[in-house]
Amino acid sequence: MNEIATRTLLEVNGVTQSYSNAGEEARALVLDNVSLRLCQNEIVGLLGRSGCGKSSLLRIVAGLALPKSGAVNYRGAPVTGPVQGVAMVFQSFALFPWLSVLENVELGLRARKVPETEARKRALAAIDLIGLDGFESAYPKELSGGMRQRVGFARALVVQPDILLMDEPFSALDVLTAETLRTDLLDLWVEGRMPIKSILMVTHNIEEAVLMCDRIIVLSSNPGRIAAEIKVGLQHPRNRLDPAFRQLVDQIYATMTQRTDTEKARDGNFPGLGMGMALPRVSTNTFAGMMEEIADEPYSGKADMPALADSLHMEVDDLFPVAETLQLLRFAEMAEGDIALTAAGKRFADADTDTRKALFRDHLVAYVPLAARIKQVLDERPSHQAPASRFREELEDYMSEDYASSTLASVTNWGRYGEVFAYDEQSQMFSLGDLH
Repeated sequence: MNEIATRTLLEVNGVTQSYSNAGEEARALVLDNVSLRLCQNEIVGLLGRSGCGKSSLLRIVAGLALPKSGAVNYRGAPVTGPVQGVAMVFQSFALFPWLSVLENVELGLRARKVPETEARKRALAAIDLIGLDGFESAYPKELSGGMRQRVGFARALVVQPDILLMDEPFSALDVLTAETLRTDLLDLWVEGRMPIKSILMVTHNIEEAVLMCDRIIVLSSNPGRIAAEIKVGLQHPRNRLDPAFRQLVDQIYATMTQRTDTEKARDGNFPGLGMGMALPRVSTNTFAGMMEEIADEPYSGKADMPALADSLHMEVDDLFPVAETLQLLRFAEMAEGDIALTAAGKRFADADTDTRKALFRDHLVAYVPLAARIKQVLDERPSHQAPASRFREELEDYMSEDYASSTLASVTNWGRYGEVFAYDEQSQMFSLGDLH
């Protein structure tokens, strides 16, 4: 048996996952033929945009959900439910407010019937390890966000798992608190003081992935597929300003901005807005602000996306939806980790308000099929009116109710800005109104 096989803790083989509304056949493919391996003594990151199935994959690995097809094996045995050797830290703190810090940390041990004396000893040790010594009797309401998340880590570590799963554990924290907790955990890991063998973490923060991980698995979106696996050979502690660090960040941005032939072809078909084309909730002010930023110095129409993310203080889940929608609207193009304004994008950035509206209107109707569909129906009806439910139900033939509602809300907002149509929130009716 080779060394990799003997060090392997977890194998994911051809996992596919899809979801559907109650009583319906599965429609939305979330994960497609995902395979990966987790070995001892490594931190592996699952990196991707919203909708790529990162959290779904983590729950399948934890045994909290079963895949539609494929298999997960932990130490050679199939995972069919929660596994004792695997613990998870969630994005939300998920603490019981009526229990003290000590009682929250002890909870998993009590569920496993660990004797009270042993449970108390291990819980106190975990609390001390994670830096909460002195707060054993405190309740969650008395703690800051960072301290609550430390309780979450202590609760996971106290059961002494082989594998620690982390689902964006720092995303609910402010920047400074997240950095402190991230650094403390890395120190414990590097020093070998954490009672675990491997970490599998979900993140949408590219720099966080490069800072923490030994391997980064980049997932494409809708459905989630493995787009790349990147080995990080940098020694801890890592310096964000190190040229090798920056090069890896640039490489990942380039990977995440590559478009497949399928993605290039799908934006001309209506509804054509299945899971792959569900539109994000981005305001027109955000569109305008990003185009102005790219058009201005020092970018002058073309920006390196890591640098743009820094200047706009945006992470992947904020930056990419805006950039991709600008690309859909033909105001920008993304390639090799850069975003460049098209001629139309440059005109928009330099134009006055009325010209911007007219330009946006033309591109919205030309390149967003749902907007064109709404306008067509309103033009054809004698009353020039139509209920929102008529379009929402049509979208639900291609996506979930949540995605349908979000997509319709986005197009409604954009259509009103471009004066393509009017919308009355109270009656939930589209109309041409004074626009006709």
